[in-house]
Amino acid sequence: MGRFAPTNLDLDGKVILVTGGTGSFGRRFIETVLERCSPRKLIVYSRDELKQSEMQIDLAERFGPKKLSAMRFFLGDVRDRERLSLAFRGVDIVIHAAALKQVPAAEYNPSECIHTNVLGAENVVWACLANRVAQVVALSTDKACNPINLYGATKLASDKTFVAANNLSGDIGTRFSVVRYGNVVGSRGSVIPFFQRLIQRGAGELPITDPRMTRFLITLGEGVNFVLSSLDRMHGGEIFVPKIPSMKVTDIAETLAPGMATKVIGIRPGEKLHEMMISADDARNTVDLGDRYAIEPAFVEYSREPLEGARISDDFSYASDTNHEWLDGTGLMKMLAEDKPVERRRRADD
Repeated sequence: MGRFAPTNLDLDGKVILVTGGTGSFGRRFIETVLERCSPRKLIVYSRDELKQSEMQIDLAERFGPKKLSAMRFFLGDVRDRERLSLAFRGVDIVIHAAALKQVPAAEYNPSECIHTNVLGAENVVWACLANRVAQVVALSTDKACNPINLYGATKLASDKTFVAANNLSGDIGTRFSVVRYGNVVGSRGSVIPFFQRLIQRGAGELPITDPRMTRFLITLGEGVNFVLSSLDRMHGGEIFVPKIPSMKVTDIAETLAPGMATKVIGIRPGEKLHEMMISADDARNTVDLGDRYAIEPAFVEYSREPLEGARISDDFSYASDTNHEWLDGTGLMKMLAEDKPVERRRRADD
């Protein structure tokens, strides 16, 4: 089952809804749950009817009608509170993955990013409370820690919204938590598929924003496992952060295209030299849980037991350039080989 795999989580008979369910994470999450569990309903909530149609066809080919009988597909936007409230009826668990995520697009279209990532998060909270959803896990990003771009700022606001929502649940008892992790290997918009496309097109050099740049890396399968295992461990109000490796962008380029020339083009607007997932300001509320950290809520007005873990030092920070775990070329290629998309695996097997 891989790194971060849950040990005690039982989703059999549950009704689970994933916002942004046709995205990279949503598709892999749905596939993983269908493979491992027997939920009563598994609901995809997203805006794109074409992606939903393609996903239905793909899942039917892979899992057959029996497994697919649990699937439901809702067209809707997280900006639409009434539609969310209708979709969340009878739901036990919500995984909130819907977001606008492209940094340059967010800088150019700030109001659109705010409406989806901030107001959409508030709508999800409201709909969960209105429908007495038991557990909610919201996906975040390393860019939400000490943000310097609009995308990161909106995700920080989203994180704060979900953490604070526990104080609003009262006798409803809904528990909200957040997962925060770094760049997903092979996901749309990340540096690795960008480099791979240039290599396939016969480019003579790879663009590097800055030779010092480092990034956290996690596979899509590990991300799904991390969400599922955090769902298993959550008490409400935590921001869970996985312990994952870092890698220099120049080493990524050298691994994918050994010997190919690189060209330094400069850091783009809103881009960081190094990523951070836990700042020194968060350290006082952070516990070490072995394979992950958890930033516990600073303000608690609800029934909550603290997590059992070692408190970290007040001067601790978790950043991609000072990380203790580093990935080499062999490790990167292993991650890419193990995390091929389902469609690619299936075509290779045909």
